[in-house]
Amino acid sequence: MLRPAASLVTALLTFAAVRTDAALPPDKLAQLPPAAARPVDFVRDIQPIFEASCVQCHGRGKAKGSFSLETRADFLAGGDAGPAVVAGRSAASLVVEMISGLNPDNIMPQKGKRLTPEQVGLFRAWIDQGMPWPAEITFLRHEPANLRPVAVTPPPAKPGLDHPLDRLIDAYFARQGIAWPQPVDDRTFARRVWLDTIGLLPDPAVLQGFVGDPTPDKRARLVHQLLADRQSYAEHWLSFWNDLLRNDYKGTGYIDGGRKQITGWLYTALAQNLPYDRFVAELVNPGAEAEGFTKGILWRGAVNASMVPPMQAAQSVAQVFLGVNLKCASCHDSFINEYTLADAYGLASLYADGPLEIAECDKPTGHNARVKFLYEEIGAIDANASPAGRKEQLVEIITGRKNGRLPRTIVNRLWQRFLGYGLVEPVDEMDKPAWSPDVLHWLAEDLVAHGYDLKHTMARILTSRAYQLPAVNVGETEEQYVFRGPAIRRLSAEQFSDAIMALTQAKYPRSDARFNRQTALVPQRAKPLPLTPQWIWNAPGAQHQAAPATLVFRRTVTLPEAPDEAVIAIAADDNYALRINGKAAGSSGRRNSTMADFLDVKAHWKAGENLVEVTVANLPPDDGRIDPQGPKPATASPAGLILYARIRKADTVMDFVSDASWQAVTPRADAAAADPAERTRPAVALGGIELSPWRLGEHFLDVARANRDPFPVERAALVAADPLMTALGRPNREQVVTVRQSTATTLQALELTNGGTLAALLKEGADRRFVQSPLNPAGLIDVLYRQAVGRPPTAREATLAAAIVGSPARRDGIEDFLWALTMLPEFQLIH
Repeated sequence: MLRPAASLVTALLTFAAVRTDAALPPDKLAQLPPAAARPVDFVRDIQPIFEASCVQCHGRGKAKGSFSLETRADFLAGGDAGPAVVAGRSAASLVVEMISGLNPDNIMPQKGKRLTPEQVGLFRAWIDQGMPWPAEITFLRHEPANLRPVAVTPPPAKPGLDHPLDRLIDAYFARQGIAWPQPVDDRTFARRVWLDTIGLLPDPAVLQGFVGDPTPDKRARLVHQLLADRQSYAEHWLSFWNDLLRNDYKGTGYIDGGRKQITGWLYTALAQNLPYDRFVAELVNPGAEAEGFTKGILWRGAVNASMVPPMQAAQSVAQVFLGVNLKCASCHDSFINEYTLADAYGLASLYADGPLEIAECDKPTGHNARVKFLYEEIGAIDANASPAGRKEQLVEIITGRKNGRLPRTIVNRLWQRFLGYGLVEPVDEMDKPAWSPDVLHWLAEDLVAHGYDLKHTMARILTSRAYQLPAVNVGETEEQYVFRGPAIRRLSAEQFSDAIMALTQAKYPRSDARFNRQTALVPQRAKPLPLTPQWIWNAPGAQHQAAPATLVFRRTVTLPEAPDEAVIAIAADDNYALRINGKAAGSSGRRNSTMADFLDVKAHWKAGENLVEVTVANLPPDDGRIDPQGPKPATASPAGLILYARIRKADTVMDFVSDASWQAVTPRADAAAADPAERTRPAVALGGIELSPWRLGEHFLDVARANRDPFPVERAALVAADPLMTALGRPNREQVVTVRQSTATTLQALELTNGGTLAALLKEGADRRFVQSPLNPAGLIDVLYRQAVGRPPTAREATLAAAIVGSPARRDGIEDFLWALTMLPEFQLIH
């Protein structure tokens, strides 16, 4: 990550390992660029060199080699190797020797473009003239932008500009000399907002009704109606959050247990519009169902010290919720921002079980990190608190009122999502000022004032006139960005896939996300459950630690008759396999089972006695994969099983739960003693649904109350990526992805012109459409145009399409037409 502009920094590090005075031989001294003859002005001549080349490692809180230039006194004091400069004697100053490049063994900068002779001459003259340095100029660490709450009052309303955001944008336009463009037409707005809120193309009949609606508030009503569609909303925004939270359905870690899904928790949070501060709190200090985010990926084999799980947690929390990229600072003091190795390790220590030794560029330093939050000015962490207590304190700081960064980061992400370019760019550099600070501050404070309701903020943006302006071309990076309207955007991989499925009338074969949508979408709390389940094990205190072991929990259940309804909610640490009357009835992944699983077990029961057996494995910590950089883990870990069986026959309730009535059997291979009496004992009740560390809570009972998921799988967000989605930019989610690449690639061009996945979908879709409309090609063309681009074809388009489709329609003609239609920029872009 070394920048040429920052490479002078690297050379300054050598102060720690070289002699303390310049010792160029006479012939080299004679080659030094002469000192500038004019008076040197620090602000004009020297400060720019420091800012561009030195401050990243020797200012703003950093002091590589113990050398700092935050003040003149620091600069004169030098570092580990002594003084870097001798005031009044530039030829004898080590720094001049280094920047001159005359000593090949001691050159600064070591990489990148060297200082020009004119710059060296200015530096020499400054030293010879006594190093004048205004006392008010320092390179101390300054408070980052967008860190604290800032209240903003929008200007007074004007005719047509009642919306608070528009009043702020109006003031911005006035400063930029920009006149308000006319908003887009109804069809363009509707297609844009449909895709932005729920990710789908508008239904042609509903769209036509919207266009014909004469009421003036119809756009606002449409926004609120779409946001109220909980299932479509959750299944669209699931992709956004999967990218940010590194959540997926297959890939690294999912086979060997080094990674854990959080899909059930995330879907429920989205469907129920969990307030954002609670959303963040449950991810930062998670229970079992949300812990996959901060646990990250436990990679097999040796890994860089910057990728151990506690550091992954620090990087993820900082990037997703605070808009800060700590990846460089996880290895060394960052060259691209002001964050230090101590900052990254201080935050990572909150997720470590013990002291965390700092490693610089993968080399242990022998120093343990000091536990701290990134911004101690808004909150301190008690280093003596327990690991659980530290995370509770972290939640209080991150979601606390003093932290203005949390709401500003998420509203910036939403603005970038809807309008194509963030208020702060890049979105993961929230220390930078916004192009409109007033808009950023107002949106953030409005979010907080409305209980961190993200749908409220979305509606604020989507109902503004600013959002409804004509789309403009905006590059991925803009040197001097000026807002003129939303950026033209491409459909995401999931949006494109869902649009193709709609046009071809196809369905995804199954969901790869392992959870029951009924739990999130259908109100469950009104259904009372008569029993209270307990976490159980074979010994007390297992919720804190238990030795690695495999236990079989057994219970005989007597039913007067076979049930017509039987579901089980179950969770176990670390995994389970359920058998009823000797037949397999359900099992979990290797380390995914502390999620509340829903099992439909109706077919397994009979009248009379039924034997229920649950085999639960408590695996060794990390399943034997020891982090070589981390502390040696204990051999014990939490263990437990919790179960609720909802068994009904008409009005007869035959429920049972996990409790002390079960028997815990240790299989002979795991038994400490050969005596069978020692291997079977009553189960021990550990505690209820709120028991730590799992904290499944009322959600576990919601799973027990639910019925089988009846909803069809119609969204790409619920399935693993296929070659088409991969080519179109869906990431593998092994790292946090906050913005997907928007520029087209060669792979995408090949996939969209000759890809097997797309070709098969369009061929199958043509077959379906042919069966439906072989004698009405004009009607088919009209339907597909309205569905794909939200409008009927023009006369010329209809004529060209008819020539392609044929009359009567041909299968290959319909297929060719689908290819042509889906390749239209109007189809592939949000404009």
